Amino acid sequence: MVNDLLYYIPAGQYGKEGVLALLEQHPEIKFVSLVGVDLAGNDTDEKIPIAMFFDDYESFFEGRAVQTDGSSVVLTGIATLNNARVDIWGDPSVNWFIDYNYENIDPATGLPTGTLRIPAFLMHNERYVDSRSILKETLDFVKAELMTLLKKNKVKGMEHVNADDIADLIFTTATELEFWVKTPSKVVSTKELSTSQKLQEQYWQRTHGTVRTAMEQAVEMLDAYGLKAEMGHKEVGGVKGKIDDEGHMDHVLEQLEIDWKYTGNPLQTADNELQARIIVREVFRENGLDVTFQAKPIIGVAGSGEHTHFGLMAKMKNGKMVNLFSPEDMKKAFLSPLGIGAIMGLLKNYEVINPFITSTTDSLNRLKPGFEAPICIVTSLGNQPDEPSRNRTILCGLIRDIGNPMATRFELRSPNPYTNTYTAIALIYSAVLDGLRYVITSGKTPEELLAELSKNPEDTADYLETGRAYRSEKNVFEDYTEEERNSRYGVPPATVWENILGFKNNPAKVEALVNGGAFAKDLMESFIAGILNRWKLELINRLIPANINTIRAMKPIHGDDGLDISRWDAINEMRYYLAKDTGSNTSLFTRIGQAITAGDYDTASKLQMEMNEKMLDLEAKYAEYTRNVL
Repeated sequence: MVNDLLYYIPAGQYGKEGVLALLEQHPEIKFVSLVGVDLAGNDTDEKIPIAMFFDDYESFFEGRAVQTDGSSVVLTGIATLNNARVDIWGDPSVNWFIDYNYENIDPATGLPTGTLRIPAFLMHNERYVDSRSILKETLDFVKAELMTLLKKNKVKGMEHVNADDIADLIFTTATELEFWVKTPSKVVSTKELSTSQKLQEQYWQRTHGTVRTAMEQAVEMLDAYGLKAEMGHKEVGGVKGKIDDEGHMDHVLEQLEIDWKYTGNPLQTADNELQARIIVREVFRENGLDVTFQAKPIIGVAGSGEHTHFGLMAKMKNGKMVNLFSPEDMKKAFLSPLGIGAIMGLLKNYEVINPFITSTTDSLNRLKPGFEAPICIVTSLGNQPDEPSRNRTILCGLIRDIGNPMATRFELRSPNPYTNTYTAIALIYSAVLDGLRYVITSGKTPEELLAELSKNPEDTADYLETGRAYRSEKNVFEDYTEEERNSRYGVPPATVWENILGFKNNPAKVEALVNGGAFAKDLMESFIAGILNRWKLELINRLIPANINTIRAMKPIHGDDGLDISRWDAINEMRYYLAKDTGSNTSLFTRIGQAITAGDYDTASKLQMEMNEKMLDLEAKYAEYTRNVL
């Protein structure tokens, strides 16, 4: 069956007639879907009979085939109830994927029913307003600006690259996908998971049973879709699965990672990531396993990231490719001046970028000390240029191979599987451009630029800010106290609202990232308004009710032992403080709701932090109490 199916149509390989002829050879493909992506990263999915695609091919690329209600997707403040029309325009510049329904077999062919998914743009009031268009237009702007800057300026330390010989600039990007997989309706204790993680029992261990089968099938399927899978392996979280009485794997709860090859088109990278999630979820589901892409599905255990790699290449007129982040001599320098500028731009502007990458309470829960997830705005280059290293405690690190200058790139470790990859990459390169603009026009030597990147907090600089450090080769979790980290690298946001304030309180940095109308300020503000609304709704309608259920499940189980009684009394007092309104006391949960209703987000944010701390303390106390009752 696999060999009989068409999984994707490569961009630029077929013209109109070729595409239609190819589809005629695959009658199992019965539907077309134009896939637009809103500002929250949600993708549209419609079922249009394939006959309509054959009848009016052009209309799918001219915004005439499909319209949608823009007020029902996340285009906050853009598409409103009284102006909701959004036209969907197909994008022929990227690969088109076919999504198969293996539960709906076409009786004529005996094959699963397929839907041709065409990546698309969303247009409102004659203007593109979606995540895909933001990325495309940002990259177009950044490329044009960089080409102009490089041709007008001689950059010290870049003498080995003649700007006049550059034919094109290539943005190289890749993502890694981590996720948790489990058998439905099976529960494994957090303590068991935490212990396994601390003992380092899982990372890159051999997979077994249905997990192994699903992993192998997923890697093969990624290849079938042209994503060129590189590896799949176990991550740090999880426990060893158990075998039931019938010899089947049961009680599965494991963390996995799957990687695929980078691309020279970030739009394709983001489309691939969206398709990869679909593939992984469906393949594991077919094997009787549930998959979650939440950033932190289990508090106290390793979360799931989606590390995002980015680089910059120059294609020369003679066809040669040059990595613009690599120095001329890989053994004498960490980076080229352009590489230094790229990381400087990202770090300086990260407070503004952060809400677009870490936009939910779930994603912030992942960014805690002790789980190899970043909490500080800091980079690492390595101790010596001739001894590449990889510091896993920093936000964005340099990845390099002395023997392969083409591999030089940066890895941003903060994104998670639900990060909007389109807008994240757009802002990464917008920040890179800001740093490159400084480097290219500053006239500074590579040594001077490296010194600025490596500055101490008290040092002044022309681009980076006084009062902050930006580079560390230490373990930032263990070699600094919390106070020292905050003093050197800034206080990390604890809630979505605190993260939003990083955007609101830095208007100059926002303006620096507004690129020629590509990622316009009103679109940024729409994104921010969307995540604010989500934070409020999730806090009131999901997080607090979940905590209430946890509190209600805590029951007294002691006898007449005095210690047990006193411990339960302390627990019950905390339960009432958190969840019970009385004549003389308004519970913490109620006060959070009141603050949200009043628009007092500062108070709501502080109370949320208190709620999180007290819930952790309460659950620890209850565990201690139940452990002592025989």
